[in-house]
Amino acid sequence: MTLPSPIPVVDLAKVRARDPAGLKVAAAAIRAACTGTGFFYVSNHGVPQTVLDAVIQAAREFFAHPAEVKRRAAVNHRHRGFNALGDATMYQASKPDYKEFFSIGLELPEDDPSVLAGEPLRGPNNWPDFMPSLRPALYGYYEAIGECGADLLCAVALSLGIQEDFFASRYGKRMQRTQMVYYPPQPPQSDEDQFGVAPHTDYGCITLLWQDDVGGLQVKEISGDRWIDAPPIPGTLVVNVGDLLARWSNDRFRSTLHRVINRSGRERYSIATFYDPTYDAVVDPRDLGGDGSEARYPPIAAGDYILGRINDSMGYRKKRAQSASMNAAPQPVSMNNAR
Repeated sequence: MTLPSPIPVVDLAKVRARDPAGLKVAAAAIRAACTGTGFFYVSNHGVPQTVLDAVIQAAREFFAHPAEVKRRAAVNHRHRGFNALGDATMYQASKPDYKEFFSIGLELPEDDPSVLAGEPLRGPNNWPDFMPSLRPALYGYYEAIGECGADLLCAVALSLGIQEDFFASRYGKRMQRTQMVYYPPQPPQSDEDQFGVAPHTDYGCITLLWQDDVGGLQVKEISGDRWIDAPPIPGTLVVNVGDLLARWSNDRFRSTLHRVINRSGRERYSIATFYDPTYDAVVDPRDLGGDGSEARYPPIAAGDYILGRINDSMGYRKKRAQSASMNAAPQPVSMNNAR
């Protein structure tokens, strides 16, 4: 007998309509999920099927190009563009993730004040010159999933016992990152510690994931040592809490370990969106702690936290940091720290 999944499905129809009673029902379900597994699905999410169809087709077309072609849009210092196999290694993982991905963010011109001020990760996207059709398909999805994220955060705010518009002012120039992800079939003889994505928690506030019908996403149970499947459910997105929201909520909400293993023998595609606040939004547990407990974390700018986590896991950023360190002028050694 197949046991029911412990990951619930939350209907967003009345959340999107701002129906007060429906918002309360959804908020209660989200609170139960976020204090339990840290994962849930959403139905009636509002992303048009035509938008989904277009970006799915674009993802398949993009990743079908030869590697040397895709590298013409290689990831840049803004974390925009193509990441090849081996470019990402999760913290504490022994092997790089077995995946490719293409990442975009909020489209900002070079003369935008945030870009001129040197705010990290800001600027125009790194669109490929060999596939002009990618931009309208992927950015159309970016905007649609961003609207879903804004709706969802109204219910998340209520679930935390605060005003439903709490997050709106903190997302004025959002740090949303959306990635098309391609998982080649893992070789049958691959080691047990080879993952499509190694066990990790997400960095930001909430993640919204579209996944195809191949499966492979698994979530670590909080109470035990068991991995549970988060199988594809047609018409839904998978949502999970990230480390930043866990921190913001003073750990009332859980950021849960999850991983991807693609031993299906088929190609797997997904589109992950990390829906995060504007760079300088202050993440302070005293805002969302709610129960009067002492704050477990000091305030931090959302962008500083996310940038630090990206620097820890992206191989191209580690290489640049090492190169900068090697080229830097020697610093005097403090005798107090000499060993």
